[in-house]
Parts: sequence; C-alpha cells; structure tokens
Amino acid sequence: MSSTEPPRLRHTALDALHRSLGATMTDFAGWDMPLRYGSERDEHVAVRTGAGLFDLSHMGEITVTGPQAAALLNHALVGNISTIGLGRARYTMICRVDGGILDDLIVYRTAENEYLVVANASNAQAVLEALTERAAGFDAEARDDRDAYALLAVQGPESLAILKSLTDADLDGLKYYSALSGTVAGVPALIARTGYTGEDGFELFVAPGDAEKLWQAITEAGAPAGLVPCGLSCRDTLRLEAGMPLYGHELSLALTPFDAGLGRVVKFDKEGDFVGREALLAAAEHAAAEPPRVLVGLVAEGRRVPRAGYPVVAGGEVIGEVTSGAPSPTLGKPIAMAYVDAAHAAPGTAGVAVDIRGSHEPYEVVALPFYKRQK
Repeated sequence: MSSTEPPRLRHTALDALHRSLGATMTDFAGWDMPLRYGSERDEHVAVRTGAGLFDLSHMGEITVTGPQAAALLNHALVGNISTIGLGRARYTMICRVDGGILDDLIVYRTAENEYLVVANASNAQAVLEALTERAAGFDAEARDDRDAYALLAVQGPESLAILKSLTDADLDGLKYYSALSGTVAGVPALIARTGYTGEDGFELFVAPGDAEKLWQAITEAGAPAGLVPCGLSCRDTLRLEAGMPLYGHELSLALTPFDAGLGRVVKFDKEGDFVGREALLAAAEHAAAEPPRVLVGLVAEGRRVPRAGYPVVAGGEVIGEVTSGAPSPTLGKPIAMAYVDAAHAAPGTAGVAVDIRGSHEPYEVVALPFYKRQK
C-alpha cells in the first residue's frame, strides 16, 4: 500500500449483514459503520417507543488483570475503581497529567482481579497506550481485547422483555450499571445493563463469531415489539436528547472534568496518587472561585439546526459555543448542547441566540437533559 492511500477501514463481524439490510455505511473512527438503515427518525422513535438493535463493535475493550489491577486503575483513572463491586460498572475518565480529558470510559468489574475498560473507538489506542504506560510498577497488565469482542446493544422500553425471551439469566435482578455472564440465544455473553440512549437497555459483549447468530435471534424475538436495526445517526440524536456527552464534542483534551461540569467523577479521597491529580485539584479550586462555562441545553424557536462550533451570542457578544446540535424527533424542533458563560446559563435566560451562518436565530436556554424516560 502506498503512503498516499488512506488506511483501510476496519469492519465489524456484522459488516456483511449490515450491507444485506441496505445500511448506509460511514467511516467512524477508522471503522466502516452503519449510519442508518432507512429513516434515522424512525429508528430514533423505535428506541423511544419499542426497541432498537445496534452494532457497537467499534468500541475499544481493554482488559486489566492481575493482583494489583484495582490499584493500577486507581492510579491511571480519576475515579475510585477499588470500590466497584463484583459485577458492577462505573462511568469514569482517564486524564493527562495536565488534567485534559483523554477519554470517558465505562469500567466493569468482571472478576476479583479483572476489569473490562470500554473506551470510545476514536480513543481506544490512546487509552490502551496510557494504561500500558501507567501499569509500570504494578503487578497488573492492560490487554488489548478489541478483537476479542463484538458488542451488540438492545435499547428501548421493550428491550427487557425481548432479551428475557432469549435467556434464563436474571435480567430483572440486574441493576443499571451492572453486568453478569450468561447465555443469550445460546451465545455466551457478558450482559450489561448500560446504554447511551436515555432508555433502559442492555449491551452484550460476545465473541465476534457469535455476533451474527445473536443479531438474527434478537431481530426475530424483537419483531413483535417493533424492534428495528439502528445506526450511529439515531444513536447520536438519542444521546443528545438524553444530555449525554460525546468525546470530541462535549469532552476533549482542552477540557478538564471540571470544565465539563463532570467534576463529580474525580475522586481525590481515594487511596494512592493518580495521574492528573495536581492539575485537577487546581481546576477544582479555579472552578469553585470562577465558574467555567456551563454546558446547557438550547431549544430552537425556529427550524434552523445548529451545528458543533457555531457561536452562541447575546447582546451582540459571543457568550459560548455549540458542541452538538440536531433536529430532535422527540421535541419536534432543533436542539443543541452548548458551553455558555455562567451569566447566561440559567434556564429561561432571555436574549440568547445561535449565529447560524451570520443569522442570529433565537434559542431558549433549558436544563439538561432534554428528555428523561418515565420509570
């Protein structure tokens, strides 16, 4: 391959199946992934009202094992990993020495001295390298397991009933942010009650060779409940409505967890030192003294859709920047998340607009999330 050729896209174990379903494919973080199968709005609505089935095999799985696995993760990440119970999961972050967010992660404790760290596709290599580097001096190792797993997600109010028809695992007893090993449709899986849609749902970590069999079984079992295959496009509008941050949009190396309003994930009182501690202590103090820009929701009064990078303005001054924007199928109007100056962050603040190609379109400031499911 000549150096001028772009690198080859990686394909998930379900690639042929997506194509047979007529999916529109897109390059996402070096993977060829389904963007949508038909109407992204219909896929979005299916997850809110019934269920959707996603291929998330582009996510990066890293297994951390060894007698000091918890100590290593306590050192490498900002959260207190040693307090995660067996079979439980935690949302956390990995930061650089300067406090910048390298990635946001979910860590599952799968055995006494074993953890599954799930990173975003675009950051998986950087996270793996950071964990490997930070493992020096610990009796533990970080193993690249990206090729060991395919990841399927069933999301939506009907997801529990659909999966219960395919497994004898105790799904009713499985709490949010917990995981257990079981068999689904005859396929061994790590079954996690996690998701990125704002709905109840499950993520199933399986061997790539079993992915197609499981996809077909879930598709069949879910048909009466209105389950449809879903692409990355509706996953983005679902997480946006649910006010969930996306790396590269609401989170970046330029921001600390305190800048992003997620300082709660940083645990200064845990055992041992951790990478970024000094910088994050300073960031916490600075945020307390002088509030940074606040992540807020914006709802359009008109029809024009704001996009990432568009300036947020008030009184002729730039007061912030849009991080994510899209039409909201649930609200029926365009919405956005944006970092704005604290003085303009209160819900209902008057006079806020988004500069959409020179035109100042009025927007209402609202509290996040835009959408919360009825439990």
